[in-house]
Formats: sequence, structure tokens, C-alpha cells
Amino acid sequence: MERFKKFIKSLYFLLGAVLILVVVFFSLLLYYNSNPDYLLLDKSDPEFWTPKDIVNDPLRNFIPSDVQYGFLLLSESPSQMGPQSPDASMRYAGNNLKCTNCHLKNGTQAGSGSWVGVTNRFPQFGARGNKIGTIEDRINGCLERSMNGKKMPIDSKPMKAMVAYMEWLGEDIPKEKEAEYKGFPSIILPNVAANINSGKDVYNSQCMVCHGENGEGQRAADLAQGYLYPPLWGEDSYNHGAGMHRVITAAEFIKGNMPFEEATWDNPKLTDEEAYHVAAYINSFDRPLKSMSENDFPDKKLKPVSTPYGPWEDSYTAEQHKYGPFPPIIEFYKKKYKIEKTK
Repeated sequence: MERFKKFIKSLYFLLGAVLILVVVFFSLLLYYNSNPDYLLLDKSDPEFWTPKDIVNDPLRNFIPSDVQYGFLLLSESPSQMGPQSPDASMRYAGNNLKCTNCHLKNGTQAGSGSWVGVTNRFPQFGARGNKIGTIEDRINGCLERSMNGKKMPIDSKPMKAMVAYMEWLGEDIPKEKEAEYKGFPSIILPNVAANINSGKDVYNSQCMVCHGENGEGQRAADLAQGYLYPPLWGEDSYNHGAGMHRVITAAEFIKGNMPFEEATWDNPKLTDEEAYHVAAYINSFDRPLKSMSENDFPDKKLKPVSTPYGPWEDSYTAEQHKYGPFPPIIEFYKKKYKIEKTK
């Protein structure tokens, strides 16, 4: 009798395993039938390589658990490591933004600070701290500034998981493709100050439908999941120490990505000047203040010209550092310090 029970138990186990294999097989079959060219592509060929898509991956359940956890933290930040987290010790983000509000398409969209291949570029020198920094330092910079929060221990499980997701995105990227996913598209800077009124016109016609008349954004249906479209100013937005608070950086991001799901790096919808003016309009409003921001950029000569808070290693006004014109400041650093600044 006991032997019979063991046999039945083993049989159930075997049937369960077979059922799982059948489900996986038909899932793959369905995926490949809907993507008939997939099997014909050489995924190592730069011409055909595309970023991973964890949401639609037919084998998502087989992706390492730390990678899945990292994705959860980055895509559901408010409830996982922000103000909505039920675990108070996990509230590292100080606002209800999620990382993927800016790092679009789950960090795979070129021109939006993509995470594809990002870990290959670290460690690297960072002027803000005037030192060689790690990818963990970079993540903590976002938590403190864009998320208006506090640093996470670099050896903690959630930090390791976020790095694991970023490494997973870039683990098979051909070297020839890495540059395509680095940074933001550049803009040609006009030799005039940004015009807030012109920026308001652009905002009203192109941005307000998603981000709201008062920059308040649109909350997700589940409030714990933060924003569908993030607020661009106010207490729940990035603080004044964030890179996005610099007009040039914001203009580059806007040019390559906005209006959302219309613009791309290769096919922008706004002109350089429109992106420039609307970036100034967005950053003309109040937002949280980053404490001890005066300690940023210990070597003040390396401070980006559009950093809106002092001190600076020049005599230009705070107004000009915030709204421009920037070419004269760039030229000053080139002549006096032999430093070529693009931002």
C-alpha cells in the first residue's frame, strides 16, 4: 500500500512537470508564430539586435529571481521602496515617482537614460562628487535627487537586484550598439535666454494633456503604483539637485522622448528651441530643495553651466546659469580653463 502511494505521488509529480513543459512549449509556439522572423535572426548581429523586454518575454518565469525583483523595484518604486511601502525601512524614495517614469520602456528606450549597457560604463569619474563612482553610487544619486529620498546601502538585497536587472539588459548587447543607448540626444543651444512664455505655449499644446495644467501629472489607477505620467514640478517631483532641473539636460531629454510615445531620438517632434523653452518653463516652478547642494561639484570648474544653484567658478548671474544664454558661459570656460563644456 505504501509503495502504491509513493507511485501515485511520483505519477502526480511527473504529470505536473509534463504539464509545465506543455505550457512552456505552446507559449513559445504562440510567440514564435506571432513573430515568424524571430528564429531566422542572428541575435548577435548588431543589425538585428533589440533590447530585452521583460514584460513580454515568453520565458519570464525562468528569468533569475534577483533580476525580476530588480525590475519590480524600478517599475513599482512607490510601493516597493518609496512612501507607499508597507515596510518603513524600505522607504528610500521620498516621492511617488517610479524609476521608469524617466527611464522609459523599462529602461530600454534610447535617449531616456537607458539602462541597456549602462553597467559596462562603470566605474567612471563623476564631476558631481569629483571621484570615481560605481553604478551603485549612480543609483543612489537618483534616489537622493530625482526621487528626493535617501541613499540605499550598496550591499543590500534591493540594490543588488536593481543592478542585476541592469546587467541583464546589457549582457548580450553588441559593442557596436552600446553608444546608441548612452545618454540623451544633443541640442543646438540658441544664443538667447530661454523664454518661459514661449515654453508655456509649448507646454499647453504638447505636454499638458498628460502632465496636467499645473504639472501635477496623472496618478496610476492603483495609487500605490505612483504615476502614469509624472508630475513635473511641486512637492512630489524631482528636487532642485536633480540633473533634470538643469535646462540643457531637461531639453535634451524632452527632445528625444516627448510627446510620450510620439518622439524618439531619431525622430523628435519638437525643435531644439521648443525643447529648450519648455524645459525652462517646467523648471521655473518650485520643487523640493536638495540639502547641502552647495557641496556638489567640489571642483566648481566642472559644474555644468546650466546648474541653477551656486557657487560657480565664474561671475555670471544665477539667472543666466538657470535660463541662459549658455554659449557665453561655455566660451568662458573654454578660454580660461581649457574646458570644453557641452552642458
